[in-house]
Amino acid sequence: MNKLKDFIENKMSMSHIYQPVMIKVLLENGGNADKKTIAQNILSYDFSQVEYYEGITNNMVGRVLRKNEVVSKDKNIYGLKSFHELSSSEIHELIALCNQKIEEYINKRGTQIWEHRRRNRKAVPGSTRYQVLKRADGRCELCGISKEEKALEVDHIVPKNSGGEDTIDNYQALCFSCNANKRDTDDTDFRNLNVKYEKRHSDCVFCKIERNVIAENELAIAFYDRYPVTEKHVLIIPKRHCTDYFELSQPELNSINRLTHSIKENLKGNDPSITGFNIGFNVGEDSGQTIFHCHMHLIPRRNKDTQDPIGGVRNIIPGKGNYKTQ
Repeated sequence: MNKLKDFIENKMSMSHIYQPVMIKVLLENGGNADKKTIAQNILSYDFSQVEYYEGITNNMVGRVLRKNEVVSKDKNIYGLKSFHELSSSEIHELIALCNQKIEEYINKRGTQIWEHRRRNRKAVPGSTRYQVLKRADGRCELCGISKEEKALEVDHIVPKNSGGEDTIDNYQALCFSCNANKRDTDDTDFRNLNVKYEKRHSDCVFCKIERNVIAENELAIAFYDRYPVTEKHVLIIPKRHCTDYFELSQPELNSINRLTHSIKENLKGNDPSITGFNIGFNVGEDSGQTIFHCHMHLIPRRNKDTQDPIGGVRNIIPGKGNYKTQ
């Protein structure tokens, strides 16, 4: 007891949830469990699998059944039409018919129906996986999401079925969703995306900012505006030099979005007088942009900080704020 407890509490080095899940399964099954049982329990924690099949439900099977007027949908809830008209025996008969159709299809096609999900290669060694994720800074090399938000997988750039090798030079870190969408016929290499994030301009005032940073992550930083519209007016910018919002990559948008949410919570937590925000980008000289390094304004608003707040950002054009009077 004490040895196992000490291992779990103090010595377990985790890169994923696998170890505690396996120990838990063994404890729940009298000390023994086959690999299938352990794998099924690990799978029960993998929300990315659920996310994948939610997409299948909405975009494929749900759409087909709605088109054939078999089901209806209200937000995220699907309903079987005429269900309440069925007797108990009819329900059991229909369930048996569904089971029959499933069995017939599996018997006809075999395991081929799951090839799009099959891991038909040996597991990547832990040390190699660590190196790949470290090189990617713990983020999907396509969408930029962090390993804390979605499980990352080590993907073969050149797929195994196309002759790709099990070498670190042929590996990249992708989140489950990006890896599933990439499929086994795509050999796109996303690793070079990291190179462009290091781009800086020596004559750009925002590229030189090192002090007074109030928050940052891998791809974005935030600091207070030197000429604030209101108290605690914040600018959030990509670390990479790019001109405006429309040049941002998806990972940069993700990073800016995460900072925006965390800073908003921090500002409101420290200043109860804040009751709202204006958020926006200026794009181009005619929009009012004066520093041509993309930056987002996060402007706290307070009750009665202006005589008439109606229209918000519409007030950038004088007289256009209150559209109700136009």
